[in-house]
Amino acid sequence: MGYVLDFREIDRTQVAVAGGKGANLGELSRIEGIRVPAGFCVTTDAFRRVVAEVPFLDDRLDRLSRLEAADRDSIRVLSAQIRRAVEECVIPDDVVSEIVRSLARLGEQAAYAVRSSATTEDLPTASFAGQQDTYLNVSGPAAILRHVSRCWASLFTERAVTYRLRNGFDQRKVHMAVVVQRMVFPWAAGILVTADPITSNRKVASVEAGFGLGESLVSGLVNPDVYKVRDGKVTDRTVATKQCAAQAAPAGGTHMRGIEQEQQNRSVLTDEQVVQLERLGRRIEAHFGSPQDIEWCLVDDGFRIVQSRPITTLFPVPVVDDGENRVYVSVGHQQMMTDPMKPLGISLWQLTSPAPTREAGGRLFVDVTQALASPVKRTGLLDALGKSDPLLGDALATIVERVDFIRWCPDDGAGGVPAGDAPALIEADEGIVAELLAQSQASVAMLKREIRAKSGAALLDFISADLKELRRILFDPRSHQVITAAMEAAWWLNDRLQAWLGEKNAADTLTQSVPRNVTSEMGLALVGVADAIRPHPDVVAFLQHVEDAGFEEGSFLDELAKRAGGPQARAAIEAYLDKHGMRCVGEIDITRPRWSERPTTLVPMLMSNIRNFGPGAGKRRFEHGRREARKKEHQLLERLRALPDGERKAYEAKRMIDRVRAFSGYREYPKYGMVSRYFVYKQALLGEAERLVQARVLRREEDIFYLRFDELREVVLTHRSCDQLIRERKAAFRSYQALTPPRVFTSDGEVVAGRYRREGVPPGALAGTPVSAGSIEGRARVVSDMAQADLEAGDILVTAYTDPSWTTVFVAIKGLVTEVGGLMTHGAVIAREYGLPAVVGVEGATRLIRDGQQIRVNGTDGYVEILPLRDV
Repeated sequence: MGYVLDFREIDRTQVAVAGGKGANLGELSRIEGIRVPAGFCVTTDAFRRVVAEVPFLDDRLDRLSRLEAADRDSIRVLSAQIRRAVEECVIPDDVVSEIVRSLARLGEQAAYAVRSSATTEDLPTASFAGQQDTYLNVSGPAAILRHVSRCWASLFTERAVTYRLRNGFDQRKVHMAVVVQRMVFPWAAGILVTADPITSNRKVASVEAGFGLGESLVSGLVNPDVYKVRDGKVTDRTVATKQCAAQAAPAGGTHMRGIEQEQQNRSVLTDEQVVQLERLGRRIEAHFGSPQDIEWCLVDDGFRIVQSRPITTLFPVPVVDDGENRVYVSVGHQQMMTDPMKPLGISLWQLTSPAPTREAGGRLFVDVTQALASPVKRTGLLDALGKSDPLLGDALATIVERVDFIRWCPDDGAGGVPAGDAPALIEADEGIVAELLAQSQASVAMLKREIRAKSGAALLDFISADLKELRRILFDPRSHQVITAAMEAAWWLNDRLQAWLGEKNAADTLTQSVPRNVTSEMGLALVGVADAIRPHPDVVAFLQHVEDAGFEEGSFLDELAKRAGGPQARAAIEAYLDKHGMRCVGEIDITRPRWSERPTTLVPMLMSNIRNFGPGAGKRRFEHGRREARKKEHQLLERLRALPDGERKAYEAKRMIDRVRAFSGYREYPKYGMVSRYFVYKQALLGEAERLVQARVLRREEDIFYLRFDELREVVLTHRSCDQLIRERKAAFRSYQALTPPRVFTSDGEVVAGRYRREGVPPGALAGTPVSAGSIEGRARVVSDMAQADLEAGDILVTAYTDPSWTTVFVAIKGLVTEVGGLMTHGAVIAREYGLPAVVGVEGATRLIRDGQQIRVNGTDGYVEILPLRDV
């Protein structure tokens, strides 16, 4: 293969040779009815040959790879040195000859676009749009060759290097091809996106158009006309005032020219042209198999396509090939874990959940279509989800209002998510909870005993059978009855006490320090571990430098035990891990590292507890909460008795308070039992993975995380390697990490965003869901990683989401703000139990609130205010 390939010799599989842009242009040239200006590609082989002559390149790339993306000064200096060295390299004669021959074939003195085409550019998982350089209206062999060198050098622009560092691309493994394409000089150009860029709806195309070359639109110099197309019709148009346009300059390159006054507000395209363009886009989309971002030009005899790339920012749609409209609700927003999950974790959850669950973008979604199609089930679903998460409930209500989207069906008992009908309420009886806990604990103990003797296919079969036991325990009707009784009692109290006494969210105080809440106990127990460590200065000093020391996880506790007081500290930590070590951030994903596997994760919280609390603080915190709840109960009942018919009202309220106190703590236990079981499965499966590594079936034990449960069973049975599948899954998982999952979306890909429909939120405040009453002011600590949380007493935690593992942080804070969550999610439950004012579901909280700002959290009415700076 030579150093130059014509577009007709290239297809989408040749990214390594032609780069992303070149491969896509070659593929476009093969689509019937799509007109692509002629051109060729200077391959990556030419690039590699040229840069091989760059002095000290290996050393500079090594230094570049070691930099952090935030080190802008070092990146700027080093990338400029490399770029200058590449530009100054002489292009070998045989490479020059091939380029000149291709130019002669297409027209040596014609004008060309010379465009970079990196091997990481315009890919399905990473666009790299605008990271490298493009040059327009370049004429003559000498100028073409000069701009080819500039495109090669643009692989090392500061922005491109930073982008690669942030996205984990190896600087050495990225290469550059260069596209040389005949220029067209259109009177209009623009961008066609085959999915709505705002809602992500795949059935709506968006066209942006301006006069002249498309450069002015892409660079943002001109406001474009915008047209929306659906089902072959223009459904919306916005005609902008276009004061200038980019056009070819006589001496080469481009310049801006003014547009005549009478033309500035003219629509660039007619409806017929917009629809014609949309049809071309759908043909391209069908060929590539995914929504596309397409650059087009309009010349006298029709449209030319000069580029098409996958849209990498769209959230994928679950694959269901039945042609029916469907509605999906995020599992992650309910479970407080919106990060992507690995395939083994996804498949284990699907084997656990009875709901019709689909996968997309490494996340799980419940298909609620049938429930919404049934009048009775719809009412129950909207009521339950609306109470839990108003944004989610409002989004579903918005879809229901579109009477043509869901095919209604009678209530015939068809499948789907249960309507949420509550069983008959039960009277307060802590014995019921004790019995449920004992049964779950006995079942987990039996699992641990029996799984030890299992290996090979028998282990996978055993786990498959035990999942039925897990489902039996999780969905025990009595368990559901206890949880429902607590929720209904809390809602009853909030509704009636506000009506009778004007008391808002009274149940929040009444649920402080309820008994048998394994998650809140976990947070207080870590305060107890701090008590065991605090008296030993050598241990405290050791823990302060654990992260810097970079201990292997297996050696951390061994090294700890060597310090004075270390054996006592180690015993306290191990006792804690024996009970809570199966927990971690994102614990619904079995593949996430558990505290028992990485005990150093607990060190920042331990140090915070040592710094912020004195001996016995955990027990005092619990007793304080219990006294506050009793005091509130007494006050409320006395006020009720003073009302007309007060004895009856007080009697009814007392029954509900007793239910809340007896049953609320159990709300956290089913998940605790599930995660306990998952950890037993994980340890056994990793043991099997170790045997597969020894047999050279797998490269490393963690590779099993990228296989679904049934696929892992097949590998265990056959000992057949699946390296390629695992590599593909790893690449896909990396791409999923950049995606933001929606709460609610449809089979059209449309993300339906709900709104808080209430009054009383102060101007400029951030609205959310009130989940724990009270108002508090303090310093916002915006935290993305619990293991990096440096919290002081009195801070307000602001984060994307909290699952049970974050409870260890709650002890040190005085307020909570999250982007995700609802009334009954774990963070809300624990915030109420600890008496922390909390607002959840605050869209964009971690972006809109800066770390260190003073904020006011109103957990009673559900909003957050950013306070002005005060004079010191």
